[in-house]
Amino acid sequence: MKAVKITDGIYCLPVNLESYQLFEGMWPMPNGISINSYIVQGDKTAIIDLVEDTDGKPAELEAEIHSIPLDQKNIDYMIINHMEPDHTSWLPEFYRKNPQLQFYLTGKAAGLLKSFCGIEENVHIVKDGDTLDLGQGKVLSFHETPNIHWPETMMTFEQSSGTLFSCDAFGSYGKLERVFFDDRLSTEQHTFFSNEALRYYANIVASFSTFVTRGIEKLSALDIKVIAPSHGIVWRENPKQIIDSYARFAEYMNGPAEAEVTVIWSSMYGNTEKLVSNIVQGVRKEGLPVHVHRVPDEHVGILLASAWRSAGLILGMPTYEYEMFPPMAWVLDMFRRKKVLNKKVLRFGSAGWSGGAQRELDKLTEKLKWEFIDPIEWMGAPGEHELDLALSQGQALARQVKDFCSK
Repeated sequence: MKAVKITDGIYCLPVNLESYQLFEGMWPMPNGISINSYIVQGDKTAIIDLVEDTDGKPAELEAEIHSIPLDQKNIDYMIINHMEPDHTSWLPEFYRKNPQLQFYLTGKAAGLLKSFCGIEENVHIVKDGDTLDLGQGKVLSFHETPNIHWPETMMTFEQSSGTLFSCDAFGSYGKLERVFFDDRLSTEQHTFFSNEALRYYANIVASFSTFVTRGIEKLSALDIKVIAPSHGIVWRENPKQIIDSYARFAEYMNGPAEAEVTVIWSSMYGNTEKLVSNIVQGVRKEGLPVHVHRVPDEHVGILLASAWRSAGLILGMPTYEYEMFPPMAWVLDMFRRKKVLNKKVLRFGSAGWSGGAQRELDKLTEKLKWEFIDPIEWMGAPGEHELDLALSQGQALARQVKDFCSK
């Protein structure tokens, strides 16, 4: 792949991770993901972030640098927005090939640069609002955006073009192939990247939503014409769209989210499963969209996006040895970690010789500010009473969601 020109002197260098890999070692990405580095050229040349040192990806980045054309030995500055290894693990080798390279990063990032890469020389600490003049009108300004999503994170703004190099903010899953900008996407591709932005947000950024809101408010003072994230497409036709999307995703934490219901269920021998259809029918009677996911068939990284977007959750799980069915316990623990807050919730499930799933669920979610309606629990196989209750309680949960979202 060749470097992709954004505007005069500014290039995107996308390298794709493949779909068989797990992002951060745990998140499925069926359509892969891009890792984007950027070159900004004036009289001096800066590179913004690098690539993960895996599967020959550094060689791909080197080829893109040479396609500009540019020799990496002639790169003067390394701007480090974020020290996570998917952007920096190749940095020691890159520095070895260019020992005159000067690093610009936040104070917290400098500590991580030493601990991850063993680099202490040529390090320049920048503070919020500091600038670096590259010549020929290219001026970089640095803006600290801590905890989006590591505490050392910053964003870099090129003033003449209005390009914001936003690091892990405003990103998405999905490889970049042939189409790199929002104004070149088909309707289907646009929908794909919008959906993958939500899933990426729910997996990677969700628990830092308060800091996302603060960061967006802080960046509002900039005249942003292009959003150039570290993952996903470059937004140059309508950068406000992805900013507004992230603002909306962040608001879901405090609620209400969208007037939708996500059903997540798991069943050992089919007894809990028998209520799923009636539960869904009950929600649909109130006219709400409903999304159904089975665990462990679907990875928590997939269903997190649905749960984050939905104001209502319905959780189906049997009791297993006095506690929650383990695949569902993992899902609920991840919801706790990702701060899936302020939901209207119904739980249903069977038990063999005793209950206990609801008790563990209450304890695990006590800090998530969930409001439960009465659960549906039974011993053994469900009867007509449970089937009727599933319909009525699904409908009741949907009514609560509608009331919650209309306030």
